[in-house]
Amino acid sequence: MTIVLAVVASWGVSARVAVDSIWRKDVRTVVMFNSTTGDNPQKALPVPMLTLGARGRLVVEFDVMGTRSERLHWSIRHCDRCWVPDDLQPEEFMTGFAEGTIEDFEFSFTTTVEYVHYRCLLPDRYAAFTHSGNYELTISSEEDLGKSGVLLTRRFCVSEQKTTVRATNTRPYDGIGVGRRQEVDVAVATDQRPEYLTVAVQQNGRLDNMRLLEFSGYEGQAVLFANRQCNIFDGGNTFRYFDCSNLRGTGYNVSSVENYGGEQFVVLNPEDDRSRKHYLNETVLNGGMKVNIWDRENPRLEADYVWVNFSLPMQQPYMDGNVHVVGAITDWKMDSTSMMQYNPTIKAYTLRLFLKQGYYSYQLLYANGQYSQWESKTAQLEGDHSETSNRYTVYVYQHTPADRGDRLLAVKSFIAIR
Repeated sequence: MTIVLAVVASWGVSARVAVDSIWRKDVRTVVMFNSTTGDNPQKALPVPMLTLGARGRLVVEFDVMGTRSERLHWSIRHCDRCWVPDDLQPEEFMTGFAEGTIEDFEFSFTTTVEYVHYRCLLPDRYAAFTHSGNYELTISSEEDLGKSGVLLTRRFCVSEQKTTVRATNTRPYDGIGVGRRQEVDVAVATDQRPEYLTVAVQQNGRLDNMRLLEFSGYEGQAVLFANRQCNIFDGGNTFRYFDCSNLRGTGYNVSSVENYGGEQFVVLNPEDDRSRKHYLNETVLNGGMKVNIWDRENPRLEADYVWVNFSLPMQQPYMDGNVHVVGAITDWKMDSTSMMQYNPTIKAYTLRLFLKQGYYSYQLLYANGQYSQWESKTAQLEGDHSETSNRYTVYVYQHTPADRGDRLLAVKSFIAIR
């Protein structure tokens, strides 16, 4: 079963679903990570995670363009396994307050684009989570009167991490497409009945091909979710990436750095169709990003904002679909923000994004809105390879008649190795 969190049709859900979104145009570069693990994108989970009862808080950072600070407010809500906010009250999922204000902010300096950098730690130092599960963070402005005031929303989870989960990638059990597909099998060591468990698998940070696994039997004392079509993913390819950490020269995959009218433009090397090329084995960020600068000391406040130009030469545009730049760079979405536009004058698809200096990885996904649940969005421009080092993340939820809300028993993340 394919899960598209923006609609969640396959979950049978029609209510509002929590998503990672920026709701105001002047908000940029939102990052969220566990304070104990840091912001290393090679190790980051697609959904930031805290462990129930363990040390560590969530670090949330973002920029607001301009020179004026605002009084910002944060709030937390518990969600069910489908990421729909539920009716649990704050006292049922945490001690302390589930809302507060952001008091840590600084102004950028030595940059051509001015911004205010905000940072907060969650939960509050006198609060702690008491219930596992999915959560939604909302940050809003108390000064944005007459409007919703919401700047951004971000998802995170709190896991119990007391249940053993074994997750492995193997050759597809049906023997079809063994050179381009990967199968993820999961075994959960629990004495709970299978109907009380929900197991979901995410490939890298993608939302469009997230899978809900089906119970397939028992393996000793473990509940097994294996050898079904829903366990099989298209392999995709190594992520593309570029480095704009240095504006005095050209970094990796950067053709030129230019300045027009006081704004800086980074022109990337033209993209290409990799669907018919051999697999290229490189270690990259699997769709992640990292703010970085080479010639200054404080990337949070001294990294500049630049316009990054993408291009994909093509003689004719696709008549029945669109090309999207997908990764953390666009919140893993295939929408108007990530969609490339065809320019008939230069015979190429183009996209311009306003980004903070650093390095970014991404894929070019083709979508026509008519895919069946098993068709690949990577085959058109990236190609699918069983050797691809995708990061898979397994989420194991439980809801018994005795549970007040959905619990997250365990999160297991691993890199596919063939």
